[in-house]
Amino acid sequence: MAAAAFCSPCSALRSGLAPLCRWRALPRPTSRRAGSVPRSAASDEAAVISGTKLAKQVLKEVQRDVESWISCGNKRPHLTVILVGDNPASHIYVRNKVKAAAAVGISSEVILRPKYISQEELLDMTLKLNKDSAVSGVLVQLPLPDHIDERTVCNAIAPEKDVDGFHIINVGRLCLDQPSVIPATAAAVWEIIKRTGIQTFGKNILVAGRSKNVGMPISMLLHTDGEHERPGGDATVTIAHRHTPKEQLKIHTQLADIVIVAAEEENDKCQKEGL
Repeated sequence: MAAAAFCSPCSALRSGLAPLCRWRALPRPTSRRAGSVPRSAASDEAAVISGTKLAKQVLKEVQRDVESWISCGNKRPHLTVILVGDNPASHIYVRNKVKAAAAVGISSEVILRPKYISQEELLDMTLKLNKDSAVSGVLVQLPLPDHIDERTVCNAIAPEKDVDGFHIINVGRLCLDQPSVIPATAAAVWEIIKRTGIQTFGKNILVAGRSKNVGMPISMLLHTDGEHERPGGDATVTIAHRHTPKEQLKIHTQLADIVIVAAEEENDKCQKEGL
């Protein structure tokens, strides 16, 4: 029977934060033949999963959590987003985040700054938001202009307010199988796997992409121990990237039980090869 790790929205959460404790251990097979090995995905019909329906379900659950949080006498969670420059994609992403926050009852604000803002000014803004008790979460939309070091900015955000999960402490806790804020895309993949009942225990999984914000956290979630404080998927994970030879990518894909594409370039390669 799967272990459970649910948290009470009134008693087990840090002050000022919306309920984030949704980790559940994946169900383990009740029995396995000695010496048995996972079947290759190549022998089965591939299943493509749409996350749209699941996303709506998650939003409803978060909305209930936020309402419960507020009903316990806590203040409404508030998200502050810093948007630098005029990157069209960044503006779309931020607009969608603000819309999603409003849908679940989280208040938000967007602070716009020109692309020529100095790194010192941006760091000063994050430090002030860290100290602001009215702010529950801080997000600096990436990418930033070339003259600003993104790692320095991400590390300047207080770990407990780090909505993106990019702070080095949150990354370190993820790698040590401890509860932390998980980067959104990786958390979404993990949630899809859990909610659809996909078995990862003992499976071969190919993750195409090694970015620090997507491929790496997905791989960490999948390969770590399901009995640890932050349960993992107990899978054997192979990571492919832009320097993986095309022939090797094809072999890894054919041997994998599950393929997760976390990079556009690798996705194009897989499609061209008919994988």
